[in-house]
Amino acid sequence: MKSPRTQSLYNLLRSCFTQKILLAQQESPRTSVAGRELDWIRAVTGDLPAIRGLDFIHDDYAGVVDRSREWNDRGGIVSICWHTGIDGNDYPSSKEENPDFEKLLTPGTEAHGKLLRRWDDAARALETLQAADVPVLWRPFHEFDGRWFWWGKGGGEAFAALWRMMYRRFTEDYGLRNLIWVLGYADDVLDGWDPGSEFFDIAGSDTYRGETTHAASFRRLQEKYPDKMLALHECGLIPAPDAFFQEGSPWLWLMPWHGRWLMDNDPFRIREVYQDERFISLGRLPAF
Repeated sequence: MKSPRTQSLYNLLRSCFTQKILLAQQESPRTSVAGRELDWIRAVTGDLPAIRGLDFIHDDYAGVVDRSREWNDRGGIVSICWHTGIDGNDYPSSKEENPDFEKLLTPGTEAHGKLLRRWDDAARALETLQAADVPVLWRPFHEFDGRWFWWGKGGGEAFAALWRMMYRRFTEDYGLRNLIWVLGYADDVLDGWDPGSEFFDIAGSDTYRGETTHAASFRRLQEKYPDKMLALHECGLIPAPDAFFQEGSPWLWLMPWHGRWLMDNDPFRIREVYQDERFISLGRLPAF
């Protein structure tokens, strides 16, 4: 069960799906540079994205909580992902660590205990946001089927068990009701990685393969999850607005990654999507 405000956001997203596309933007991590993408978008368009993408990377729980609360107070939607290892807390750790999944998934082992302690740090930050009535699009373990992050290296069955373990830890042990769970595939959406539809709310995929609506993956996800909303949760170059609807890929949201992945876009194209009424910016986002 979700909190009333989280359910209200979920209902808003459901009403948008296939009709409107929410504009999202991943921020550069660390407080000192976190606003630069938003500043660039505002300078180009005079507006801001509906969804701000944040990351618990570098154990920046306090910074992410503060920016999430500020964004929520402005009427925006908060999305949080997490690049982390089990021992490390950065991007290299998320890719280079190679844990023993049998130990990791077994209660009572040192590896399992270490994993839960790291999860508990994130859960307490999300708990703080729940106390402030901030709903969160929670996107852990993204690009799992790409197998380049540690959480995908054990294969589909181990990943599914890992996902369910986090879901139960956060929803049952911590009682988090402010999370909308986003299951984020990589690129081609491979079989064998499904944790069970009852353990997530939104499915998605991402791509950095040029200027594309990623329509093939949209159709693939539709076949796998006909009752789920679908998001393009990371991308680089953005196609023309019409292409998403003409090609049958009306994602719930699209989120350019930070830095050059956003700024390599032609400013004209960014203005084009922000001015298109089929795309929801912060200025057009209804209250929830």
